Amino acid sequence: MKRYLPLVAIAALCAPLPLLAQEDKTHPAPSEIVAAAKANAWVAIKSSDLMIMDLAPDSKGKPRRVVIQLMPAPFSQGWVSNIRKLATAHYWDDTSINRVQDNYVAQWGDATEKKALPEGLAVVPESDYVTPDWPSKDWIFAQADGRPDAYAGAHGFYVGWPLAQGRKGLWPIHCYGMVGVGRNLSPDTGSGAELYTVIGHAPRHLDRNIALVGRVIEGIEHLSSLPRGTGALGFYETEGERVQILSVRLGNEAKDVLAFEYLDTESESFAAYADARANRRDPFFNIPAGGADICNIPVPIRRKAK
Repeated sequence: MKRYLPLVAIAALCAPLPLLAQEDKTHPAPSEIVAAAKANAWVAIKSSDLMIMDLAPDSKGKPRRVVIQLMPAPFSQGWVSNIRKLATAHYWDDTSINRVQDNYVAQWGDATEKKALPEGLAVVPESDYVTPDWPSKDWIFAQADGRPDAYAGAHGFYVGWPLAQGRKGLWPIHCYGMVGVGRNLSPDTGSGAELYTVIGHAPRHLDRNIALVGRVIEGIEHLSSLPRGTGALGFYETEGERVQILSVRLGNEAKDVLAFEYLDTESESFAAYADARANRRDPFFNIPAGGADICNIPVPIRRKAK
């Protein structure tokens, strides 16, 4: 079984070095650590765990593709199963990006709210926002940098994903690029037909209030750079403002899908990378921060070399 790695495991690395030691040693930047990571420190992402969203070309005729990695088990699997069914049914074809709210989210789905949903979608309970008693009942309330997480008892990484932890279980975190399920007021939890991605500062107050089902691993710029909506909450007010979605397919059903891999969050390379993110000692920086918010330690993901 893969281990849940709280940032306390990295904390020992995050203490600033004595001044003389810093002067005697050259410290690589996080990007340099990632570039130097050996091949066995990277984990392949299955194409079946990808979802490919192709938007209408931009004003210069260039294609716009957004690649989403779906959340692994055991998290949010009721919604993830629905999303797989929606993609297989080509539900999002000819729908649109309907909302772009500055420093918050970009949201897509059927703007008319009249398109028929495929049969067999599950109604997922609110209790599934948290995965209970996993991977251990012996909760470790870690402190990443000497301060508790403002939104949880602990936080860390599991198989490449940022998670928070509390007395009732673990849950995914609203970091930049994470993909969530739009919903109405409680007890509605959303079917997965309406999705959004975070394009601003991490809105951690949404954790455990909305289902997170994945993350954008390539093409976020096609969403974050869109004009902001002028309606309430950033919704576009006219059809002409909306960006057409040509198609959404699962990775094993789409054409010309590249292979991706992530830096193993249990590897020594990731520990060094997390330390460097928490304490920048490369030449530009004068004062190491002494810690980092978990969303400021994005898991490196890259195209897999052929």
